[in-house]
Amino acid sequence: MERLVENITSNYVQAANRFLPDSRNVRRVVAYVESYDDIAFWRLLLEEFESDTLHFHVMLPTSYVETDGASELQRGKKSAIYNCLGRMSFGNNLIACVDSDYDYLLQNSTKTSSLVNNSPYIFQTYTYSIENYLCYSGCLHHICVQSTLNDRRIIDFVSFLESYSKIIYPLFLWSVWAYKYNKYRDFSLHTFNYIVKLPSFKVSNPESCLKRLGERIDANVKLLQSRFSDAAEQVEALEKEFESLGVLPQETYLYIQGHSLIDNVICKILDPVCTILRHEREQEISSQAIHSEQYDNEMRSYIHSQADVKDLIRKNTHYRVMPQYIRMRERLRRFVETLG
Repeated sequence: MERLVENITSNYVQAANRFLPDSRNVRRVVAYVESYDDIAFWRLLLEEFESDTLHFHVMLPTSYVETDGASELQRGKKSAIYNCLGRMSFGNNLIACVDSDYDYLLQNSTKTSSLVNNSPYIFQTYTYSIENYLCYSGCLHHICVQSTLNDRRIIDFVSFLESYSKIIYPLFLWSVWAYKYNKYRDFSLHTFNYIVKLPSFKVSNPESCLKRLGERIDANVKLLQSRFSDAAEQVEALEKEFESLGVLPQETYLYIQGHSLIDNVICKILDPVCTILRHEREQEISSQAIHSEQYDNEMRSYIHSQADVKDLIRKNTHYRVMPQYIRMRERLRRFVETLG
């Protein structure tokens, strides 16, 4: 019996090992990311470049800081970057994949932005974060269809977000200016996110929402212009820098804080739209049902098939046509070529 168990175990291990990569012939590159949410995003991109001889392992860095005499696990962008910098293998078998935040826009204005924009071994999103990709306007109708199983187009999401972006762009310039010139205590990112969130959104009249937002933006821009009257040339120069970086006013939503974008803009649009689309589908089921049993069965099936909008945003992968994503892919392609 013992010999039989040994044979079975041995055969199982041999069979399992056939499906494992041969570490002797495979180059393993560790990719440090900021958080758990980032792992799936970067895995999707990095796996495009994997082969029989190259494998990426996407993971969180393990670093601890001393806080009040106790060790505390540290996560985030700086942890991902500076863990790499402290390793001898950085650049050969270790890279960092991080959100740009404002660093792409700041270029070399700060130590971190200089590092992110110039290191050949740090890869950035070129949007504020991965969440901005998940909210790509060209994906939003698809998310509504997945959530409601209703393909009717109520809102032109692309046009709406272009209009939204153009409206908030003047205040966005001031937000980046505040970080570039160390004025973020006077005009914080939290304040900016609060101002640019959508007012009450009505599907029947989305223009009214944008009009109220525009009035709020104009008032706050005038306030900043009055308070920092000597900054006009700096803000104007920043706008020219953005043009050279390919940052367009109609795409501003891609460069604001991702979590705030989801909660204060995207879900404020999608939730009421999806409510209408679900109601339409339910009415259709009701009108077509021959008897109550059929109605109950159809409704149960429909309710079971629906999906939560936020969950679908997190799982969205239809952003890979975006120029910013293509740029990331191209940078990684060049990096992989250097590995030989």
